[in-house]
Amino acid sequence: MTSPRKIRVAIVFGGRSPEHAISCVSAGSILGALDPDEYETVPVGITREGQWVLTDGSREHLAISGGELPEITAGSGAAVVLPGDPTANGLMVVDAADGTRALGDVDVVFPVLHGAYGEDGTIQGLLEMAGIPYVGANVFASAAAMDKEFTKKLAVSEGIPTGPYVVLRAGQSLSATDREKLKLPVFVKPARAGSSCGITKVDDWADLDEAVATARAIDPKVLIEEGITGREVECGVLEGEYDGTPEASLLAEIRVQGDHDFYDFEAKYLDGSSEYDIPANLPPEVSRQVQEYACRTFAALDCAGLARVDFFVTPELDIYLNEINTMPGFTSTSMFPRMWAATGLEYPKLVSRLIRTALRRGSGLH
Repeated sequence: MTSPRKIRVAIVFGGRSPEHAISCVSAGSILGALDPDEYETVPVGITREGQWVLTDGSREHLAISGGELPEITAGSGAAVVLPGDPTANGLMVVDAADGTRALGDVDVVFPVLHGAYGEDGTIQGLLEMAGIPYVGANVFASAAAMDKEFTKKLAVSEGIPTGPYVVLRAGQSLSATDREKLKLPVFVKPARAGSSCGITKVDDWADLDEAVATARAIDPKVLIEEGITGREVECGVLEGEYDGTPEASLLAEIRVQGDHDFYDFEAKYLDGSSEYDIPANLPPEVSRQVQEYACRTFAALDCAGLARVDFFVTPELDIYLNEINTMPGFTSTSMFPRMWAATGLEYPKLVSRLIRTALRRGSGLH
């Protein structure tokens, strides 16, 4: 009796964005969670320059060790490409001596890429052209969620509250009129980035230009948001298994400790200075409203698969949308898997559900 064929999953990670290292750590966690009796994994790393390489998928090489962040380099494996051609044989290995050869069909791709060139619709478009199912949001939803300006516009159209903000496109500076719309402190951030990269808290308008320059080192389009005094609360959303209706997890509240002014990169990943409450200690009616807003945001952007939706809850219990992440972190400390584990869906089952949802959905328009 032959064993059933394993599902062949390409885990794609690394990438060209500042979130390269966190993507690697997320990939290591996912690779460790997949049952080898059920799944055959193809670990594909993308260097910071954009080269795709076939890696060994070693969790040791994909972990933060001694404060050192993991990185995919050109010499870490054979070069591979994914032709945007549905008649091709999936991934192709490129060898200087032997030329190009097919690596074999891939059933589904898990693009655990954060930020630009991964979470923004670019790789999703390539996978659609190649006709390969993939985990997560489609091209439009990925692009709209990555761009915080359009996330807010779509959310507001659905009646979901957001705080005051101003957008500076390339070459623009904050006008006197715009400044009157905002109260200090403000947060200056790249419009299309994540993991708190490039964000500065500004308490004095004299420091604005430097903060804008920091954000523009990542993205020429910058968002300036009025700071909202309140608690940071997150909610995980999954595409429903049967009819696609979004499902919300228990909420998490992040409490930043130590010298951090806000939930920045170091507080998230490096120094262990943040504490979490799951479920968040909120009145039941407030928790239900946050969950409803999270599902409505997911639907407003036409998301699929998964998302993490972040909010602020003020002392008066008013709720404001912060942002949505269509490919949230999957590290051992990431909120998305921790919220779902507390809700009753442990990490390995969560990853398996996402893969099977992607296979059921397939590629193309829906």
